[in-house]
This record gives sequence, structure tokens and C-alpha cells, in this order.
Amino acid sequence: MTFIEIETKTKEYAVARDAVSAIISVIEEETAVIKKKYLQRLKKSVAVMIERQADLKAAIEDGSPLFTKPRTRVFNGIKVGFQKEKGKMTWADEEQVIKLIHKHFDDQADILLKKTERPIKDALAQLSAADLKRLGITITNDADTVVIKATDSEIDKFVEALLKEDDMKEAAA
Repeated sequence: MTFIEIETKTKEYAVARDAVSAIISVIEEETAVIKKKYLQRLKKSVAVMIERQADLKAAIEDGSPLFTKPRTRVFNGIKVGFQKEKGKMTWADEEQVIKLIHKHFDDQADILLKKTERPIKDALAQLSAADLKRLGITITNDADTVVIKATDSEIDKFVEALLKEDDMKEAAA
């Protein structure tokens, strides 16, 4: 193998790479034209969708007794109803929680506490509400919230990406 042969192969590779780059440029140009063509219609449709979502949310809230069991239903490919929020653990006195873990769950202390003797939220989340109460831990933000979620979220992701890209272009202009 010589430098001349390597240079020739390098040129062949560069030409092939340029061909790929040219195709990508054409795809990007045509995609930009298509996006520009449909963006206003998309924005109007999204505004209508948001309005219908607000109407649906109000209807679900008004019909909350309908969602006792099961708490959610799927209609027309849309999951609606109520679900518990994840909730957030808080405690007023960390030292007190540590003492109470040692008192009530000393055999699990290595799982519930970090070596620095701090409560581990993920581990504590496995305990019952009664046990958490005994430890002086309260759960907040665990109220029911309305669920409106398409079972096929690809459309939502696509719309969000298009609108985000358009917003960035407007901000740059």
C-alpha cells in the first residue's frame, strides 16, 4: 500500500460521503417546505385540540363519580379518568425520622437510611401510610388528577417537536 493508493481511496470515500450529504440536504430542504406548508394549519388544529381538551377535562371533573371503579377508561383511543399523583415525601425533623426508623425498623435501617444516616425516599416509599405516619413522615401532592392521555403518544411527540422547532426559529429571528 502506498500513499497514492491511500489518497485515492480517501478521495473515493470523500466523494461517497459528499453524495450522502447532498441527499441529506435535499431531505432537509423538502422537509422545511412541507413544514412551512402545513405549519399554520397545524397551529390552528392544535389550538382547537387544546380547547377540546379543556372541555374534556371539565367534563371529567364534573363526572368524577363515574370514575370510582375503574378510575380510568379508554374511549376512542384516549385514556380518561383520574389517577393518583406520585406524591412527595416530606419531614420536619430529619434526625427524628432517623431515630424512629431505628426504633421501628432497625432491621431495615441499612435499606431505609444512607450511610450518612439520611432517610432514603425510594425505600421509604415502599412502607405503608401508617408506617410513614409512625415515622413522622407526611405525604403531600398525592391528590387525584385528571388523566387525558392518548394511547398512541407518537402524534403528540411529533406535534411538540414541530412546534418547538418553529418557536426556536421565531426566537432567533
